[in-house]
Amino acid sequence: MAKVLYITANPKPEEQSYSLTVGRAFLDAYRQENPNDEIIELDLYKIEIPFIDTDVFSGWGKLQQGKAFDELSANEKAKVSAINQLTDQFVAADKYVFVTPMWNFSVPPKMKAYIDTICIAGKTFKYTENGPVGLLTNKKAVHIQARGGVYSEGPAKEVEFGDRYIRAVLGFLGITDIQSVIAEGMAQMPQEAENIKNRAIERAKEVAKYFARS
Repeated sequence: MAKVLYITANPKPEEQSYSLTVGRAFLDAYRQENPNDEIIELDLYKIEIPFIDTDVFSGWGKLQQGKAFDELSANEKAKVSAINQLTDQFVAADKYVFVTPMWNFSVPPKMKAYIDTICIAGKTFKYTENGPVGLLTNKKAVHIQARGGVYSEGPAKEVEFGDRYIRAVLGFLGITDIQSVIAEGMAQMPQEAENIKNRAIERAKEVAKYFARS
């Protein structure tokens, strides 16, 4: 039985979001293939995600100096603990599904903050004399993204930093089996929006079958 972490970053209701609608279709198809797998849904807009700020750096610094956790301030304890919990949850999963809209060429800020909590040296990657090495090998990931414009071709391709960012981070952590499901052009071609969404849903179902394989 695999543990799947389904991570969404969109404050809209599911029925009003292309990315979340496609993501739900993916998840439903996956459940049909692997009904016994454990799926943890993590809505980043419904949880507190600490920013890497002064408290976090201060807390980490004290721990590195050998101080006990109880010696940290209340804010340091809360933020360091939250980051540890999110990192440990991520490490414990076998498969990952990221669901995001494209905002200003990239991912929503909540997703960026979340990624900052899982890129932790010693847990998800390590430094070596030959550079950083990812520690999360033999895992799979899918990124489902909705884009109002078309960014897969032409000049706009150069400013697509959402899917490329997710894939780069996952590769850095050692995850190389990564699939992307993209719905794009709904705002640019509103008359085709429904067809674009449906094609993305069909693609998501196909990827879910592959993703379900151990």
